[in-house]
Amino acid sequence: MISGVPHLTTALNGPILQLEEHLLTHQTEVEAWFREQWLLTPAPFYASVDLRNAGFKLAPVDTNLFPAGFNNLNPAFMPLCIHAVQAGIERACPRARRALIIAENHTRNLFYLESIETLRQVFEQAGLEARIGSLRDDITEPLDVELPSGKTCKLEPVIRDGDRVSLGDFSPCLVLLNNDLSGGRPEILEGLEQQLIPPLSAGWSDRKKSDHFTHYHDVAKELAQQIKIDPWLISPLSLQCGEVNFMERNGGECLAKNVENMLSSIQSKYDEYGIDKEPFVVVKADSGTYGMGIMMVKHADEIASLNRKQRTKMSSAKEGLVVDNVLVQEGVYTFETIGDDSAVAEPVVYMMDHFVVGGFYRVHTGRGVNENLNAPGMHFEPLAFVQPCNTPDKLDVPDAEPNRFYAYGVIARLALLAAARELAD
Repeated sequence: MISGVPHLTTALNGPILQLEEHLLTHQTEVEAWFREQWLLTPAPFYASVDLRNAGFKLAPVDTNLFPAGFNNLNPAFMPLCIHAVQAGIERACPRARRALIIAENHTRNLFYLESIETLRQVFEQAGLEARIGSLRDDITEPLDVELPSGKTCKLEPVIRDGDRVSLGDFSPCLVLLNNDLSGGRPEILEGLEQQLIPPLSAGWSDRKKSDHFTHYHDVAKELAQQIKIDPWLISPLSLQCGEVNFMERNGGECLAKNVENMLSSIQSKYDEYGIDKEPFVVVKADSGTYGMGIMMVKHADEIASLNRKQRTKMSSAKEGLVVDNVLVQEGVYTFETIGDDSAVAEPVVYMMDHFVVGGFYRVHTGRGVNENLNAPGMHFEPLAFVQPCNTPDKLDVPDAEPNRFYAYGVIARLALLAAARELAD
């Protein structure tokens, strides 16, 4: 295992790309720099990062501080998850014996319940008694949900008593949020004496993607200076556009102008590197997740010509979160493919504490290399586990799996560091 990064196979075949090779060559400097950064700003308890690999560029496009795909990880990753949970607990709440996991409100999503039950089992294997609590008003007594895997997920109503929350006689030392708070900060979780991780401020009721990517740009620039590369190769250009109302067509001219400027900036970088591709921009809700409130734009005039269906889609995100600020971001192609039909794929990397614990590919057979893959019809392919060793393979073995994945682990940890600084602010 390389500095907490497991060896994984990748769907991308062919020679190691120049950027990947550069990161491998400077591994010592990269890892020393990360060690210093974690001492300055401890990592969030967990996170997942969506990456896009364009070959000439490798960059994050989303960082989720409430990851919900633990069931998609290869079971062989579980020892890594258990070790990372133990490390994170020792830092956050060393004496913890019981953990309450706060679930998302969409309890009918069986795939999500598979994930949170997998997470609960990881906590138990790490030495904590763990149970799952729900904040839904209609769950007033324990509810057993049978899952497709054959497991059972038990959801229990969360009760507030003074400055503590509990599940009946189950009073936890630690409360772990796995609810991204798109619906707002629940009063029942405010001002707890128990350790709550991540903090409520990490939820989408407070957090902005534009803030995250501002921090990401800074950390990418710092690392780029250490290893002497152009930070653009690992960082998407981004800017915020506020006061947008898609339904009332307010703010459209400003948004179109920002899109036009972004497309021009991308084209300048493409010209600099001799990249023969058409630039595109991603306009996404500045808060929220689940692939909602996102559109791909190749020309600024597409903003003015949005039809009612498109404007409705862009006007709200998960749990009715109103979209009034958007992030205008450089679109990053993905040239990862998987399977006989060469379905487009993007790697999603999972981290607990500051350790990479695994990942999977988000795959969509109906989407192209410049489209959002987090959409109905997607499926997941676990990244295959390879026997760990202590160093990357030699560079003359160009497509060695640990070499390929090492770059993913670096970029994902950069996004984790950006999130750490974001929460520290």
